[in-house]
Amino acid sequence: MAVPTHTLPSGDELPAVGLGTWKLDDETAKESVHAALDAGYTHVDTAEGYRNERGIGEALAESEHDRDDVFLTSKVLPKNLTYDSLIEACEASLDRLGTEYLDLYLIHWPNPAISLRESLDAMATLSDRGLVRNVGVSNFSAYQLSCAHHVSDVPIAVNQVEFHPWFQRPDLVDYCRDTETVVEAAAPLARTEIFADEVVRELAQKYDTSAAQVVLRWALDRDVVVLPKSSSPAHVRQNLELDWELDDADRSRLDDRDRDQPVYDTPARDWTGDTYGINR
Repeated sequence: MAVPTHTLPSGDELPAVGLGTWKLDDETAKESVHAALDAGYTHVDTAEGYRNERGIGEALAESEHDRDDVFLTSKVLPKNLTYDSLIEACEASLDRLGTEYLDLYLIHWPNPAISLRESLDAMATLSDRGLVRNVGVSNFSAYQLSCAHHVSDVPIAVNQVEFHPWFQRPDLVDYCRDTETVVEAAAPLARTEIFADEVVRELAQKYDTSAAQVVLRWALDRDVVVLPKSSSPAHVRQNLELDWELDDADRSRLDDRDRDQPVYDTPARDWTGDTYGINR
């Protein structure tokens, strides 16, 4: 498949299909990245919180692909959003990944205990130093994203959020469109729960594809970047085989599946845990 791209404010092209690596350990992530690059992926998404950057870095080092041909994203944990901590976290991610720069660096979750302006000032410094080519956020509401746009000295290029047929978030997506912020789907397959949806299953049979392919094709038609995760090389390859079309009626049927039902982006947060570190 010729993967479509989104042009970011920097002029960089963001491939609309990338490899997600959440919950893959170093060795499994390494194998998945090898499979993805061999299949034709040019976009890999990770985070310091995933604890697999070292394995991904090894896969990139072993690959025949030039570093400049792979769009690489990582994210900073919300406990590391003070100015100095964010700089240090990025440098540590670069060291683990074995690269001199990130194509995209995201604030993984907003943290109400740390100034967003301070965090984005650090992002601007990373951009000025050439360590980060594009800056974005993840799991930000429309209001939080609006705040980021207003206080950031560098463009907020991306908002990576939970998005799938059961959780379509029209108000947030519309705001992203209005502000030219690319929407990335962090859980485009609802962590596989969407496979049980009767319409998805019916369409997979109709088009002789997998349920995952149906949902990914639908999201691409909505101009959303998808980041499917798999530890299976066969599924990694299959998730890129999206060079076919849903007809308008079937696309509308999936549009109608919205339940406003997240699988992970719920109000519950462990503010005292290692992710946020608010006790500090």
